[in-house]
Amino acid sequence: MASPGIAPIAASLGDPAGIGPELIAEAWAQREAAGLHPFFVVGGAGVLAQATALRGRAVPLEEIATPDQAAAVFARALPVLRGPDAAYAPGLPDRAGAELALWSLGEATRLAVNGSASAVMTGPIAKARLMEIGFTHPGQTEFVAEACGIDACDAVMMLAGPTLRTVPLTVHLPLADVPHALTSALVERKGRIVAMAMMRDFGLSAPRLAFAALNPHAGEEGRMGDEEARIIGPALERLRAEGIEASGPHPADALFAPRARTTFDVALCMYHDQALIPLKALDFDAGVNITLGLPIVRTSPDHGTAFAIAGKRLADPGATIAALRLAADCADRRATR
Repeated sequence: MASPGIAPIAASLGDPAGIGPELIAEAWAQREAAGLHPFFVVGGAGVLAQATALRGRAVPLEEIATPDQAAAVFARALPVLRGPDAAYAPGLPDRAGAELALWSLGEATRLAVNGSASAVMTGPIAKARLMEIGFTHPGQTEFVAEACGIDACDAVMMLAGPTLRTVPLTVHLPLADVPHALTSALVERKGRIVAMAMMRDFGLSAPRLAFAALNPHAGEEGRMGDEEARIIGPALERLRAEGIEASGPHPADALFAPRARTTFDVALCMYHDQALIPLKALDFDAGVNITLGLPIVRTSPDHGTAFAIAGKRLADPGATIAALRLAADCADRRATR
């Protein structure tokens, strides 16, 4: 558990029709066994009450006026910061729910930026619903980066689980666009951000970064593509010259084997699924999305809204608990540096 001296964590509600509200309440119910640092939910008290009742959990809620009241409340009730609310209709996302989700995300982020919260844990959202109310960002990562005054290119998504950490160097792009988006400058820039974050947020003095190849067999000396020799390899040479332990490019089909995973601390992958498939295969119920390169700590459970199972007592709280725990651990390391 993080030091009691750091501020509570702000949790955004996520889409109220999804599994986010019930899992946040479930995380509070398991707070002692999970060793969770105090957190509070930003808005949606009525949604949380109904989601908790439908899940069959006796989770008392207590509204708070300011974040600094959360720690005193946390032992007896789930603290909920006063704010907007919406009707609870699990599995049926609507405009009012999207408006609540966006307000909660914005306010939780603001509280982390101004120091009222030690970190922000964002609940899963439905991007299509948010776009209908004017949300213009590709995802929450880019939204939080802008709120922090950081270029979206310097906000790096990392997926972290108990057995693996991965980073997609390109994220929400069609696969056909990846080779055109991949540059040596991109590999270098994100490699530096990851190396620094592994030291600052994860306490590793000499993090080991393993870079996956883009092509099968790492291009097989140009027979299956030249991006390894032309783009990735030169970037890794420059990172190594700066003292960063950067190995690769490794054939991706062998990089995640059990023995190979012992040789690195984080795998940097060339595209979205190359990073997310192994993480979700190995650590689906405990995977955390953490944004590196920000002045604040931001985590999120590595799953979506799961509208199909919302309100049915089927959703596993493991990733939400892991996201809250990791947020506290990283905030604690930053506070003690």
